[in-house]
Amino acid sequence: MLKKIVLLAAVFFIAVPVFAAGKNSIQIKGSDTMVNLGQAWAEQYMENNPADFIAVTGGGSGTGLSSLISATCDIAMSSRNIKEKEISLAKNRGIEPYETKVALDGLAVVVNPANPVDKLTVAQLADIFTARISNWKELGGKDRKIVILSREVNSGTHVYFKEHVLRGNDSKSAAEFAPGALMLSSSQAIADEVAGNPAGIGYYGMGYVSSKQKPVAVAKDTASEYIAPTIDNVVNNTYPISRPLFIYTNGAPCGLVKKFVDFMLSIEGQKIVLDTDFVPVGK
Repeated sequence: MLKKIVLLAAVFFIAVPVFAAGKNSIQIKGSDTMVNLGQAWAEQYMENNPADFIAVTGGGSGTGLSSLISATCDIAMSSRNIKEKEISLAKNRGIEPYETKVALDGLAVVVNPANPVDKLTVAQLADIFTARISNWKELGGKDRKIVILSREVNSGTHVYFKEHVLRGNDSKSAAEFAPGALMLSSSQAIADEVAGNPAGIGYYGMGYVSSKQKPVAVAKDTASEYIAPTIDNVVNNTYPISRPLFIYTNGAPCGLVKKFVDFMLSIEGQKIVLDTDFVPVGK
């Protein structure tokens, strides 16, 4: 069982472009999947460099990218690729988004430990989250209405799950989450709800899994092996629901931002990736 990652308190301060303010500080915003990883990086970096200050806040990938576009953060964390419309908006405002892959992640699909269902195909997941399957007894579970839990639409995790699971990577598909799905503001909120709801099912970065939730094994189809969401299975590319994690900066990193990005990608920084149950790049 992957160890529990405790959601760390967000750090807030007045949103002013840091270099304009002339301070040795960096403002980072974005993906809730990455917020604990970002905070862990920041804490170790500041221990190594006590004259510098790094502030990390979540809010979702879209929020981070919007902040980068509006020049109110230095680094946007994102669990999805930046969209063409975001790139266009950024360029209209004199911002040149620059992408750096900093880690890999597997999305765990989780149920309450009391739920006997422990494996699902990608097609079954699509049917659950679009409500074509609405009762656990249809999947060998108890006679309970399925409670669908999802990240909110501003989340890169939400976008990834919709495109890769609900729509099966089909650009022509218009599949959407069921109208009755509960859209929650953070991965931790989903984790907490699943822990207390025997009928719940949700998804989030595998670093948030604890003994209070049960990750299900996932198969690409009925003819494929069911694979658990583990670091090794993300590395060997057998787990069907995995993805890269990115940061975006205004142009190639320079100055203090480059110093921090270099730390993220260093041996020490990538060990922190592994320690927080994500997968190092190039592992």
